[in-house]
Amino acid sequence: MTKLGSFPVLVLAAACLVSQFSLAQTLAPTPPLGWNSWDAYGFTIDEQQFRDNATVLVSLEQFGWKYAVIDEGWYMANPAAAGKAVEQKQYLWNNNGLLIPVPARYPSAADGAGFKPLADWLHSHGLKFGIHIVRGIPKQVVAANLPIAGTQFHAADAADTTSPCPWDEGNWGIKDNAAGQAYYDSMLKLYAHWGLDFLKVDCISNNPYRPTEIRQIAEAIRKTGRPIILSLSPGPTDITHAAEVAKYAQMWRITDDHWDKWSFENKPGDEYPFGLQGEFDRLAKWFVYTGPGNWPDPDMLPEGWLGPHPGMGEPRQSRLTPDEQRTEFTLWCVTRSPLILGGNLTRLDDFTRSLVTNQALLFVDQNASYSRPVDASALGAGFENVRVWRATIEQPGARGYAEFFAFFNLGSSPATVRTTWKDLGLDNQKHSAQNAWDDSTTKESKDISLTLPPHGSALYQVSMNGK
Repeated sequence: MTKLGSFPVLVLAAACLVSQFSLAQTLAPTPPLGWNSWDAYGFTIDEQQFRDNATVLVSLEQFGWKYAVIDEGWYMANPAAAGKAVEQKQYLWNNNGLLIPVPARYPSAADGAGFKPLADWLHSHGLKFGIHIVRGIPKQVVAANLPIAGTQFHAADAADTTSPCPWDEGNWGIKDNAAGQAYYDSMLKLYAHWGLDFLKVDCISNNPYRPTEIRQIAEAIRKTGRPIILSLSPGPTDITHAAEVAKYAQMWRITDDHWDKWSFENKPGDEYPFGLQGEFDRLAKWFVYTGPGNWPDPDMLPEGWLGPHPGMGEPRQSRLTPDEQRTEFTLWCVTRSPLILGGNLTRLDDFTRSLVTNQALLFVDQNASYSRPVDASALGAGFENVRVWRATIEQPGARGYAEFFAFFNLGSSPATVRTTWKDLGLDNQKHSAQNAWDDSTTKESKDISLTLPPHGSALYQVSMNGK
């Protein structure tokens, strides 16, 4: 952890959340910070495991971490059957065809309580509650043609049987009609009653892109009157849809599932799984769409212990090297990305804790007013495999404003680079810079030089002192 006296303590003031649909900037004024169960538990997490991880998250809440999200499968009685026929997974729904948690895995959900007791417990500890769903309506609900709550419609009226999720056989899509809107309205009414704060919707922003269902879900959230962040998955969301997704959602995935390697050898046209190396170009492509209420999402941070049942592969410590993990966390922070931890928090090691409690990095992620890539090709020799990002923090008061510069070595050998502050976009004056990772400070100079390890990074703060 960086010293408290070196950088300002991260303080996240609670926003006055009124209407998600019309006040997205109020709902998500800064990138959301939290934890999601997928990278460590896949389909399998149960209530006790979730509470154990959330308890650790409480200890991180002072640094801004607050969203605890149960990913896919909480409605499956037999999550071990994931990948098999939907009948073997044993989905659980209520009389109106809405998925509900399985009491055998979530005991507090017994007697129709749903996730309300669990959400209430999280809220009592200052945290926010989230769940994952796959868009649409369960196929078995449609076969039974169950009634849609509070309406004369039935499931078959809402189901779009021409649009199943191609990689998850459980659901049909939802029609763009009154019955379809009614089904999503009834779903979000129930989940808002539970105390939902964050909804991750899968199979909706890519393969296929379903703008009608995005709009329906956003409208259903608005009708609840409850501030619920809408996160769209998976990626890559096509950049031509940027304005549309920004209108309805606060987060949307810009990559396929990101996992713990520098790069993967994938088939042409297939980016699953997505490695760290590819995130640089992807984030550079999306930076112009980043700002209060809209946060392009490079996916979760697969750092720390990924187990006991990770969403991909065998249980393991993250395969990223320490330098690569610093690079990953630095890249997410300097680009103002959502920070959603994926590792098992009950086995949070000292190194991972040092990443997620680094106040300098978190301060940039939460307070930068503008962030953009720098054209490293114009910086001279040595920058062939080096990327540079610049984040500006403009804040009135004694602190003045600051510029942060992140340097990333994408090469497999150490990189020594030297450039001037003027070429980086500052004035032609001498500046000193503070290293965000070790608190060291450079001498005042018109230039900066540094050596980066393979796949390594550095982040420097230049305090402008009102100049």
